[in-house]
Amino acid sequence: MTAYEHPGEPGAGPGPAQGEDPAGYDAVVLAGGAARRLGGTDKPGVRVGGRALLDRVLAACAGARSTVVVAAPRPTARPVTWAREDPPGGGPLAALDAGLGHTTAEHVVVLSADLPFLRDATVGRLLSALRESGADGVLLTDPGGRDQPLVAAYRAPRLREELARLAGRHGALAGLPLRRLTAELNLTRVSDPVASFDCDTWDDIATARARIREHGHVLDEWISAVKDELGIDLDVDTRGLLDLARDAAHGVARPAAPLTTFLVGYAAAQAGGGPEAVAEAARKAAALAVRWEEESASGAQPLAGTAPQVPQGDVAPDATPDTRPDAG
Repeated sequence: MTAYEHPGEPGAGPGPAQGEDPAGYDAVVLAGGAARRLGGTDKPGVRVGGRALLDRVLAACAGARSTVVVAAPRPTARPVTWAREDPPGGGPLAALDAGLGHTTAEHVVVLSADLPFLRDATVGRLLSALRESGADGVLLTDPGGRDQPLVAAYRAPRLREELARLAGRHGALAGLPLRRLTAELNLTRVSDPVASFDCDTWDDIATARARIREHGHVLDEWISAVKDELGIDLDVDTRGLLDLARDAAHGVARPAAPLTTFLVGYAAAQAGGGPEAVAEAARKAAALAVRWEEESASGAQPLAGTAPQVPQGDVAPDATPDTRPDAG
């Protein structure tokens, strides 16, 4: 699902929902860089794990009351508000100022659009550290200990105050380096070598693509990609579904695994959707798979506590022919 809003329209993005937590946050994603080290390639659109880098970052800040992307509009997996710095290509301070103009929350998460491993848990860590400290901002550091001011949470009033001061001192924000802003702020830091990994070169892209296919990451990455592709925002018990698929494959037949999980999803949708509906449908199907396997294991012997079936005439208790490919 994609929402398009024209740059420069204040308040175009979704505002705080009625009754929402006043401690909510807004997000500003800077996605308009020139990507010179990628040969001018549209870096936010480069795909890692089948998803554009920008969409991966938007998934990490999906809890924001409103999300502003500073760049030319494009299709995205989540609705956003679009903004543009003046002049276009004016650099990170001009872009940040343009994005802040569309936010209203006390706290704002500021992110670059090239963070393949950023997760919502890291965004939560930054915000928690900010709320618990008296600092103006909390930012990540990379494995070398270097500050990453575009993976950070800030107090929005302090950003506006310092940006206005810099604009007054220099006449404009365009072309000014980001360090001019961070040097004026009281900052604290959180180390996260994975979430701070950004993609500046094709080697970085290759590293990111290789990592998500490692055994310990590939399943979570695939599920996240499928949910984004299908427009599903649902957290379910992945391990429980895998256990169900295993039981169906082992106790019934291998093709039963994907078909059963599909039917569980369909039943959950019929019941109104949500994690609880998925869990209930999976529980019922898992119990059925157990009963099915118990019957198969018992063969002709009656299960404990049941009376034996009495054949009628010459008809066997189960006269259905075995149509399995290996029946003989």
